[in-house]
Amino acid sequence: MGQLKDRCEKSSCDYWAVSKAAANLTQQACTLGARHINDGTLRLQFNREVSYYARGIVNDVAQGRKSAEQGLKEIKSEQSSLLSQASEIAQKGVGAIAGALQIATGAGICYGSAGTLCLLFGAPMMAHGANNVYENGRNILENRTDTVGPVRKTYQAVAQSFKYTEREGNIAYGSFDVGMSIYGTGRLVLKPDSWRLFRHVRTDYVRAYQNTPTPIFILERSADAITTNGIYKEWRRKDETDQ
Repeated sequence: MGQLKDRCEKSSCDYWAVSKAAANLTQQACTLGARHINDGTLRLQFNREVSYYARGIVNDVAQGRKSAEQGLKEIKSEQSSLLSQASEIAQKGVGAIAGALQIATGAGICYGSAGTLCLLFGAPMMAHGANNVYENGRNILENRTDTVGPVRKTYQAVAQSFKYTEREGNIAYGSFDVGMSIYGTGRLVLKPDSWRLFRHVRTDYVRAYQNTPTPIFILERSADAITTNGIYKEWRRKDETDQ
């Protein structure tokens, strides 16, 4: 009698654990849907599908078609998948916004230097920014991850002309992207309240990051981290291929 009672209590606890995990999955889907799906009908459909999926697992466990362990494993797998998709969307969004900031920074370099630094830094930064907006924007709109913009294609073509592969072109593109970001952050810019009688002196200037609002600074560094991670992945692929 005691063993039967223990089994019943364990079964009840397992069912409660699966039900709680299913509720958490549904709540997570609602949060991610509100954050990433603007269309109300699509968001409702997405939430309903995840809810049906979670409820189906709970019913399977309740009716003995699946063990509690199997149910929990499937729910955890779906949670991981949702988080991975959300992270991917967030990275694409960061890339697109950072690209727009690159265009603005490049234009600022051209204007602030009266054109002297435009060819060397300003124009390439604007080109990279436009390419990043194109790649990440198209990836978001078409739900893909493999868009290659014209500037990246140029890097790949140059790499191939030197008997390398597209991977080396991607590494060069990413490295130059991060390098220009570092330059843009550390370059000297005029203080907002600076004025001059004849010409500006060194004390009229500060590093660009000191004038950058915190949210934009964080976004730019996040984009750098994403790009650096992409360079690392390309490098790992290169090493694995060489072996």
